[in-house]
Amino acid sequence: MEDPAAPGSGNPPVNGYGNSNGNGNGGGKGKPAAPKSRETFRSQRRESEGSVDCPTLEFEYGDTDGHAAELSELYSYTEHPEFTTNRRCFEEDFKTQVQGKEWLELEEDAQKAYVMGLLDRLEVVSRERRLKVARAVLYLAQGTFGECDSEVDVLHWSRYNCFLLYQMGTFSAFLELLHVEIDNSQACSSALRKPAISIADSTELRVLLSVMYLMVENIRLEQETDSYGWRTARETFRTELSFSMHNEEPFALLLFSMVTKFCSGLAPHFPIKKVLLLLWKVVMFTLGGFEQLQALKVQKREELGLPPLAEDSIQVVKSMRAASPPSYTLDLGESQLAPPPSKLRGRRGSRRQLLTKQDSLDIYNERDLFKTEEPATEEEEESAGNGERTLDGELDLLEQDPLVPPPPSQAPLSAERVAFPKGLPWTPKVRQKDIEHFLEMSRNKFIGFTLGQDTDTLVGLPRPIHESVKTLKQHKYISIADVQIKNEEELEKCPMSLGEEVVPETPCEILYQGMLYSLPQYMIALLKILLAAAPTSKAKTDSINILADVLPEEMPITVLQSMKLGIDVNRHKEIVVKSISALLLLLLKHFKLNHIYQFEYVSQHLVFANCIPLILKFFNQNILSYITAKNSISVLDYPCCIIQDLPELTTESLEAGDNNQFCWRNLFSCINLLRLLNKLTKWKHSRTMLLKIQTKYLGRQWRKSNMKTMSAIYQKVRHRMNDDWAYGNDIDARPWDFQAEECTLRANIEAFNSRRYDRPQDSEFSPVDNCLQSVLGQRLDLPEDFHYSYELWLEREVFSQPICWEELLQNH
Repeated sequence: MEDPAAPGSGNPPVNGYGNSNGNGNGGGKGKPAAPKSRETFRSQRRESEGSVDCPTLEFEYGDTDGHAAELSELYSYTEHPEFTTNRRCFEEDFKTQVQGKEWLELEEDAQKAYVMGLLDRLEVVSRERRLKVARAVLYLAQGTFGECDSEVDVLHWSRYNCFLLYQMGTFSAFLELLHVEIDNSQACSSALRKPAISIADSTELRVLLSVMYLMVENIRLEQETDSYGWRTARETFRTELSFSMHNEEPFALLLFSMVTKFCSGLAPHFPIKKVLLLLWKVVMFTLGGFEQLQALKVQKREELGLPPLAEDSIQVVKSMRAASPPSYTLDLGESQLAPPPSKLRGRRGSRRQLLTKQDSLDIYNERDLFKTEEPATEEEEESAGNGERTLDGELDLLEQDPLVPPPPSQAPLSAERVAFPKGLPWTPKVRQKDIEHFLEMSRNKFIGFTLGQDTDTLVGLPRPIHESVKTLKQHKYISIADVQIKNEEELEKCPMSLGEEVVPETPCEILYQGMLYSLPQYMIALLKILLAAAPTSKAKTDSINILADVLPEEMPITVLQSMKLGIDVNRHKEIVVKSISALLLLLLKHFKLNHIYQFEYVSQHLVFANCIPLILKFFNQNILSYITAKNSISVLDYPCCIIQDLPELTTESLEAGDNNQFCWRNLFSCINLLRLLNKLTKWKHSRTMLLKIQTKYLGRQWRKSNMKTMSAIYQKVRHRMNDDWAYGNDIDARPWDFQAEECTLRANIEAFNSRRYDRPQDSEFSPVDNCLQSVLGQRLDLPEDFHYSYELWLEREVFSQPICWEELLQNH
């Protein structure tokens, strides 16, 4: 990246100083340029601060967006004419079966009878007739919008019809049709021969997947008014999707196989957005969302005899206000080209101006140590010009106790801040390993030897060390993963005495067993699609085409059509990113709760497939622009587009976009990707690339120049009590063997998978028959043509091989 003040770059030097070296001292032989006036510098700072000033977003993080929004993202704007086609197919069929009535006028028994007839008419040879019946079913799942007056009515009847369709066995019937379409070699070969694939190549698949998605999404949604029959149907449906029914694999594995087949190039016509959305919702429905995860975590800790959790992570985050984004120009300029400390002596307000918008970070009513208690007046700024305080002196406050009580003279807090709790949002955590490491360092320093893993003997250590150990033990946190790793070590050491492990057949365990042997391909396929959908990715000839289910048969010929298609394509990519990020996060969280080595297995394959650089590449963009992108046309969103008369679209209305302050799915995706990145790098020094754990590698100068970011990290991220992330004093003295770290982890994962999931005959503890007569008397199934080549085999494998009998006897 070009240095903003590099010679010949055409950019003015930051802070009015040229030839600065990064440490605050002038570099080279040139003299520093004359500083700009105070007013000019203050004006530039205000402009820089204003450039990142953004309003508070009314965003609530959760499993999904609103119900209507989740349904609308199933359809691309290119598919809009098909709503009319679905309605026509239903009405034509309905009139032949029912006379003089509409669907909503029928009794429930009559509706069930009609659905049963529809399913019978699905079993025909003609693909065209079968497609018409499938479209009629899709119209029912879409809410029979032709008989509704409002969007609320459409959503209500869509949900009602989906429960009715499930009770009549529609999902099983469509699952059989989906198998047929997946194995349709004619459709695959036809798509491979085409130079350009459009939505016409995936019509049957899109109809089937749309019906299945609507059923999963509507039945998955729980409401207080649901009847007992609906709640029972929901649990039955969840069980059918979770476990292998009728000797078939879980439904999620079928969708995973569609993803890998699409990425391999064998089925480029697959509507991958619909596949990914359905896969995400099936995993969420069968395994559970964030609230179910928290409940499972509480239950599992109780079963293992561990103390209850101190807080619910999602609830803490929901009550946490976001920090303002840093003023990049100011922070980068001062981190790279900071002037000499002697030049920054002076104004009392310098700290306030350097660390702007700090009040947005001070949200827990604690004293902000990086901001003055009251605004400085002009007289005070002038009189402070001869002071001795430097920038180093201001920033050294970070090293003081951040929980000093505020002075009595502090200004009263505003009413808005009073609503937030005092103190830090997270309870600090300490691992057993942290206590052992602390005692090891203390013993080496004070008594010259260590006592291994003994954390109770404190003889010879000074009183402050005793108090420190007491504080660390008070915040000791034993995770479920710690217990699982310890149990795994015991099973590896004593496999015979401990016996065979009893593994509960939970939906998560069933899914992992099914994914195990193809998991690397699944992860690579998801990341390939994520790369193709990332806004920072450039079109390449070898990248996969993810637009098969959004491009029309005839390309646009007018400016308006081109703009509409451009919005549709961008929206399509955003939905793909949203579904993959949410899917990967759910899988990692559930596998980590089920068993830590399942989580590590998935994580390692994501890392090996370059997931970390991919996420960093995704964030190498203007995130504020991405979050506020307006790639949607509200009048074309379901169910609005099928109830109201569409207004005339113009280029001006498309450019204006909707009235939403931000794009929910994009902000949701960014949060998911950050959480995913954190899970991949947490406690993995070989993978550390970002977030709090990177700050110790950035050096003292960077930390001093980015105090606003450091303060935000301090206030918003959970602390490990002896993690020196803010200082990094002994990093150079503790080099890690990164390759050995990953290899050790991989060996533990392979041992776990081998012990739990390998076939019994592959086990080294399987019984061995040592009787010669018994072994020679066993009947072996030989190939039919073996007797033809038996003599040749004897000659090649026995007679022609020299045997050194002396060496053989010596070895034995």
